[in-house]
Order: sequence, then C-alpha cells, then structure tokens
Amino acid sequence: MNKLFLFFILIGFFLSKANGQSWTDAEFRKANTAANATYLTNEEKNIIMYMNLIRIDGEKFYYTFLEDYINNYNAMVKKYSNYNQLKITRTNSYYTSLLKHLRVVKNLQMFYPDEKLSILSKTHAQDLNKNNIGTHESSNGDSFSKRLSKHFPNKTMSENIDFGYSNSLDIVCHLLLDCGVPSLGHRFNILDQKNKLNTVGVGIQRHPSYTWCAVIDFVAQPMFYTSNQ
Repeated sequence: MNKLFLFFILIGFFLSKANGQSWTDAEFRKANTAANATYLTNEEKNIIMYMNLIRIDGEKFYYTFLEDYINNYNAMVKKYSNYNQLKITRTNSYYTSLLKHLRVVKNLQMFYPDEKLSILSKTHAQDLNKNNIGTHESSNGDSFSKRLSKHFPNKTMSENIDFGYSNSLDIVCHLLLDCGVPSLGHRFNILDQKNKLNTVGVGIQRHPSYTWCAVIDFVAQPMFYTSNQ
C-alpha cells in the first residue's frame, strides 16, 4: 500500500468518526482510478478520486469530505470583515439542494483518466494562465468542444473550470456546490448519468488573477474503451 493511498484511508477513518459515516478500503481503491497515471500530479489524481467517491456514495461524501471542506473554508474566511457574506451556511440554497441531488447518487460509473485528454486540459489551463483569461474559450477563440473534438471526434463532452484553488478537495467541493451558478452545470458534470461521461482529463496551473486554475474535461467513450492510465 503506497503512502498516498494510506493517507486517504486515514482521512476517511477520521471523518467517519467525526460524522458517523465510514469509507472502506475497497471504496478508496475503486475511486482511485488515476493511481498509476504518471502524467498527472498527485492533486490532479486526487481530483479524479474525489469525484469518483461522490459517484460511489453521494450522500456519504456530503456528510464527510464536503463537511470538512465547508468547516475549513468558513474558518479560513472568518478573518475577513465580510465574513457573513462569504461563509457557507447550512441554510445556503446551494448546500441544501446538493443534498437532494446526492441522496440518489450511488454506485455510478467511475471516471477514468486519459493522457491525451489531460494534455488538452493542461494546455487550456496554461493558456488561461499565459493570457490571464477565465473562460472555456481558448485565447484564439476556439470553444472547448472545438478544442476537444479535434482529438475526440463525434463524442459527447463537457468541461469544468475552477479558479482560486490548487487543493484537489477544495476544487471538487467548490465545483460540486456550484454556488452562484444557477444552472449547476459543474455539479451535474460530476454527477452525470445522462451523457455517460466516463473519461476525464485534468490540469492544474497557476493563474495571474485567481492564483490557480483547474481544468477538468469530460468525454463519453464506448464502454469497451480502455483508458491509458
């Protein structure tokens, strides 16, 4: 058992005691589909793992890792004078709607990493950094679908972009809550069932305006497709 995997097992054990929930070794192993993806950093691998834990048991994630994220976030922003506006309360409509959505999420198809797709994600994140932009469009005006379909033609695809975080849990929970995004598009990409999204690329880069940016690209591949992990 490698040290990184043991670290997450220990986190899961701590959270289970704190919240009355329990993650098993088998669930961590199932979620950790990017373990051998040498082209990803540890944080990029863990983005995929956390998204998969959500898809294994959404409600359990809500009461464990998401609770941990919210507690840490609220403690971090407490130093600001507008703390009451920044904090995430238990009555926040995005927080309460998320529980409704996660209660029905159980044992969904796992996301698997892909090297080619991850190169595309990293390239877009680098473009956002270099040109100080914050959109799904590339600096040359290409949409994300045009950018991805060059390499994944005739596939259903989507994209999440997060700003401000470099930590995998922060990135995933921020996108999952999707505060301020009425369409909840980032959330529904993570919880996708309709479009059969199963292949992901991930890239985390610095950003001049937001400190960090993370690009997560999703593609629906045939079930027999074997990801080059």
